[in-house]
Order: sequence, then structure tokens, then C-alpha cells
Amino acid sequence: MLASVLFTSCRSTRLLNDDQALVTKVKLNGINKEFKEGASEYIQREIRPNSKINLFIYNFANSKNGKYRTDKIRNVGESPSILDSSLVEISRSQIQRFLASKGYFNAAVTSHIFIKRKKAHIHFDVQQGGVFKIRYIEREIADPQVDSLYRQHITHFQTLHPGMRFDTDSLVKERESIYSLMKRNGYYDYVRQYVRFEVDTNMNSSQADLRLFIDNPEGKRGHTVFKIDSSFVVIKNSNGELGDSEPAKAKLPNGLEVADYTHRFRPKPLARYIYPKKGDIFDIEKENLTYDRLYELNSFRGIRATYEKKDSTNLIVNYELTPMKRMSNRVEGEYVFTSGRSGFNIGNTYTNRNLFGGSEQLEIKARYGILFDSQLGGPLWSRIWNRDLQFGANLSIPRLIVPFPIPLMGKNGMPHTVFSTNWQIFDQLNTYSNRYVINSVSYNWYDTKYKLHSVTPISLEYRLGRLDNTFKDSLQNAGYELYVKSNDRAYFGIGSQYTYTFNTLRLNTYDNFLYFRGLLDLSGNTLNLLSKLISFRKNDIGQNTIFNVPYLQYIKSEVDFRVYRYLGGERQFVARINAGIGVPFGNNQEFLIFEKQFFGGGMNDQRAWQARTLGPGNYNRAVLTTELRNRLRNLDQLGEIKIVSNFEYRFKLLNNFFGAKLKGATFTDIGNIWRLKESVENPGGEFKFNKFLGQMAIGAGAGLRFDLQYFVFRFDAGIKVKDPQFEGADQWVIRDLFNSREFKRNYQLTNGPDPYNFIQYNFGIGMPF
Repeated sequence: MLASVLFTSCRSTRLLNDDQALVTKVKLNGINKEFKEGASEYIQREIRPNSKINLFIYNFANSKNGKYRTDKIRNVGESPSILDSSLVEISRSQIQRFLASKGYFNAAVTSHIFIKRKKAHIHFDVQQGGVFKIRYIEREIADPQVDSLYRQHITHFQTLHPGMRFDTDSLVKERESIYSLMKRNGYYDYVRQYVRFEVDTNMNSSQADLRLFIDNPEGKRGHTVFKIDSSFVVIKNSNGELGDSEPAKAKLPNGLEVADYTHRFRPKPLARYIYPKKGDIFDIEKENLTYDRLYELNSFRGIRATYEKKDSTNLIVNYELTPMKRMSNRVEGEYVFTSGRSGFNIGNTYTNRNLFGGSEQLEIKARYGILFDSQLGGPLWSRIWNRDLQFGANLSIPRLIVPFPIPLMGKNGMPHTVFSTNWQIFDQLNTYSNRYVINSVSYNWYDTKYKLHSVTPISLEYRLGRLDNTFKDSLQNAGYELYVKSNDRAYFGIGSQYTYTFNTLRLNTYDNFLYFRGLLDLSGNTLNLLSKLISFRKNDIGQNTIFNVPYLQYIKSEVDFRVYRYLGGERQFVARINAGIGVPFGNNQEFLIFEKQFFGGGMNDQRAWQARTLGPGNYNRAVLTTELRNRLRNLDQLGEIKIVSNFEYRFKLLNNFFGAKLKGATFTDIGNIWRLKESVENPGGEFKFNKFLGQMAIGAGAGLRFDLQYFVFRFDAGIKVKDPQFEGADQWVIRDLFNSREFKRNYQLTNGPDPYNFIQYNFGIGMPF
């Protein structure tokens, strides 16, 4: 296909008429790099060079008898950019105006067109001339109160100052800053047109004198400050209508009245997040804050605020709220395949968005999955490798429920109290079964709009894991007692977690910023203190127990630090380091439990490896027997230490690809996991400062992102470059990529039935990080 595109692009002019030429190159000469991208935006889109792929698609779909068809044009790909001299002149003029807006009033732009074999090259030659700078700024503000307000806040937003390059964008920014200032301080009637500028240029000295005016309303001596007199909230039905029945009405303090035609919402929870109060001066920030918080309640699909003047200085605020459907149900399914096994997952999610009338959201999820092994014989049901049943329920309440008084939070983000319970029943054929339940209470709140805190003061979990008796005996006979102790056991845990996240709101922007997420997970310390006061019963290996089950005691920490850099257009570079460590101690000194350990690989980690197939350290599964390799899958490649770094370059490919914006990415992933201590089960898997750098896995690849605005569908292909399961120079498996058949044959002899894949494909929803 690539060859066809390249060949056809060379012949892309064969469908044109004799008097037509295809624009294949546009150059801007003599312009500063600082302004080149901005000036390029003024080149008319119809004369910009085509994408070769898009043009190939268009030509393929719309050619007939060696010419463009005229009967029915198919709207696919991208129509050819035909040379049009009038559009060239418009572009030249716009570029010159753009340079003048940047302070280059003497700039001159000329255009030249070169045509050869129906292909046109357009050159815009720029003579920028000298830049004009602002010599002095004079301000004339007719209203003394506005003048005082402006001078009080000028240092906070001033964008104009003597000596700077003249730039109309700076004038616009100053006007917007004044507009925002006025709208925050009661000036409801203020409009942008009250600000105007006069520019006086001296062509000989390349200087500009600037005068800023803030006029009064016509026929008035000044601007009027408005206050909020009262507020009315009308809650319509989910179809946006008032309905026939009488609404439920309520009068609240601060001049707020609520009329609810659904009879489902309690007025007090809504009143918490309606910020303009009676007697407050008009403030557009409070209006925007009310919009944000009411939408974050996740109960309303439409919110509209309007104002009416009660008199010359007072406003009445009217809110119209249209709720979402109270209940919804979503069924999801997927087909999965990995290493000769295939299966399906099916899930159901029920949501109630207003359970108790205060926008409390109840979400109940159920998921069932089966994985089949093609190597097992017999009918389909006898080839089931594992079964996984999960059930969970979350109740999210839009406020912090604590047993002591706290100030109302919400100005920086919606706080939540979340009650959660999750259950799992997992069975793997002739290997392992697991019964797991966890219940928790969490508090989430924003310190600022970019700083999110999440505290789980209590998390109760219980796990019952059992190995198949025959498999358990084979592990013990082989000396792999650690796998028996860590998986064939029951435990009880009481823990707490704290998570701090910075800059989540910027993740979908093209700003230059840093992102940080830190997690601290503690378990068993409270019970350990109680054990000093209360004599807990001990089991046969000396562990304290509750209800005849030992409790966990560990500390785990993890950080995710990223640097985002904007490269212009829709291009971005991201560098990330994700590191963590978990340490068991006290009542659980020997090992960290299965669920709390780290694993390597996966679509958000080391993308050239499947999840749970990397590490720890130099560990190679060839040390296991064939039976153990088959049964221990996903149980033996775990660790207490994790270090992963990712580097990704993101860019746009197409604006419209079957309704989605198509973006691309190239990436490099480096990292691994390790054991804290040396173990017979994972030889070479322990962490050592003088060895860990040489044990780093390296993968590289590329991917596509289909941006559908509401979510991103992602496809990545990762190639193994350096695989730490091998020794010395053999780790650089990229050398064997084009001799893969022999390499895989040799690997099968030592590691069968594990296959070796040089390339790993990943499908996912959302960005990897």
C-alpha cells in the first residue's frame, strides 16, 4: 500500500486539466523563526500542499477514465490543492498584515509562483524591516471609580509596558484582562467595546506611542455596580419541560428559591454550590464556579443562568437545570487473546445519579470473564483455563462526611466521599483459586484547582487463596516454598492510603507543565499497636491472627512524575518516570502479598511486553519445568521494586479520519521490576545497586490514537530492543529481529510452552499516561 501511495503521489497531476497545476510546495523566506508558524496560518488552506495519503485516497475514489469524475464526488480523502493566483495574493496580503500586527509596520511581502509539469511551487519572500517598540503609554479612564480599580490591579495583569515590541495580541490581552476585572467587581453591564486604543507611530524612529481609553456608557457619568437581590432555581424534567404537576418549592436563606418539577432533588445540597448570594456584588467568576460545580454533580445535562434587572442596581438570577436520566445501564463486552489463549469478558454497569436527592451517585458493576486454552483437549467447556467473576459497588456523595465540623469545600473542585466494596472469585485450572473482598471509605478534595488529595482512612480486605493440592506438592518438591506461602493462604488487612496528585486538569492540554502523583499505602500498624495491649492468638509460625487469620503489615510507596513539553502545532513530548517500593515487616516480614506487588509490561508500562511477563531482574523462566512454566503464569514474575521510564513524542496525522482526529506517537520504554531479597524462586531477580542499570529492559515502537473528542482509542506496537532475561550481549534481541524464526525455535526448546514475541500489540482506551 505504501508503494502504491508513493507511486500514485508521483503521478498525482495526471487527472488535472492542462491549465491546472497542483501546489506541491509553499515556502516562507526571510521571516524570523518566531513568527514563521503564525504567518503560515494565513496561507489559504486551498493552496496548501496536500497530504500524499489523503490525496491518493481522493484520487482513487474520484477518478474516472483518467479524469476527475463529475457525476458524483465522493467526500473522502482530500481534494487537490489547485493553484489559484487570487488566493496567493490574499495569502500575501494577510501575511503582511500579520507582520504589521507584530510590530513590523514596514514589512513587505512578495509572492513568486514556479510551475513545472503541472506542479506549482509558491514562494513568499519577506522583508520584515525594523520592529516598532512602544515609547510610552497614556491611559484615559473616564470613570474615577473604574480608574481607581484599574490602578489597584494593574500590576496583576499588565501586559503593556514601554520598550516592548508593539503587538496587537498584547492589546487584545489587555482588553480581556480589563473586561475580566470589571466583570469580577460588579459591572454587569460592562462590554469590551468600552476599551479602545490609539496608536501613533513615528516611522523615522521606529517607535509607537499608545493611548488606552476606557469610556463611560453613552449618556452616563460612570459605570454602575450591580448587586444580587435574589436567585431562583427551576429544575425541569429530564426532557427539558416543566411538566403538568405542581413543583416542589422551597425558600432558603440568602434569597434563594427552588422549584423542582421532578420532585427528586433536595434543595440544600444544590444551595451549597450556588455561589452568588444575596447582597454580593455581581461576579462572573462566581457564576462560572456555579456552572462548574453543578456540572460536576453529574446530575444535570443542561445548566443555564440568566439575569434580569430588578432596579437600577440590583439583579435577579434565574437558573434553569435540566437533569440527566436518573438511572442508566450499560453492557460491555470484549474478546481477548494472548499466547494461544482466547476468551471473553462481559460486564454490566448500573448507575443511579441521584440516589437520595443530593446527587449521590450509586454505581454497581458486575463482570464475568473466561479464558480458553487451545492446547487443552476435549469439548469447549473442558478447555476453560480460568474464570473470573467480579462484583463492585461505589456510592459517591458530593461532600465530605466527617464526624467534626469543617468549612464548606468546593471552590477549587467538587469534594467527594466514596464508599466502596469489591468482590472477586477467580479460578485457574489445576493451579489456583482466589476469593478476595475489599471495603473502603475515601475522601477526595482539591486544595487548589490543580492539587487533588485523596485519603482512605480505612480499607478492610480479606483474601483466601488456595493452590491445587497436586500443584502445591510439585512446588514444594521443587523448593519453591515462597509461591506456596504467598498464594496458598488467607489474610486479613486493615490499612490506610494517601494520594496526592498535581496538574491532572492540564493532562488534555498542550501546555508546558509538570505532573506528579504520589501514593503512600500503610497496613497493619494499628493492629500491631493493639497487639501490644491485647494478646492476639498466634498461628503455627508465630503470626498474630484475627478470627484465626493473620493480618498484613507493610508499607508501600509509588510516584509518577512526568514532564510535558509543547512543540508547536499539535505536537508534544512527554517524559515520565514511575517508581515504587513495597516493604513487608512486623507480622508479615517474609514477603509482600501477591496483590500488592508490582509487575512489568502492559499497555501503560513496558509496551513491548505483555503484562506480567517482564522480570524480575535477570530472571528467566527456563529455570522452571515445563509444567511449572505453564501453571505459574502471572504468578512468578512479580517484585517489590519497580523503576520504569517512558519517552513519547506525539503528533497529528489527519484532522478527519472516519470522524476522528488521527494522531501518531513514537515511544521508548525503559525499566524493570525487582525482588527486595535474593530468592531461589527468581534467580537473578533481586535488586542490587551495581547491577540494576544493566537489568533494564528497553522497548521502542509507534502507535496511533483515534481521538473521538469524548475518548481516545489507542493502538500501539512495541518492539523488544533489550531483554534482561538473557545474559550479556544476548540481551540486545533487536539484532535477532530479522532472524526471528531461528531465535524463536531455540527459545521454544528452553522456555516452551512460553512463546517469544518480538512485537507486542496493545489496544486501549485513553492515553497511556
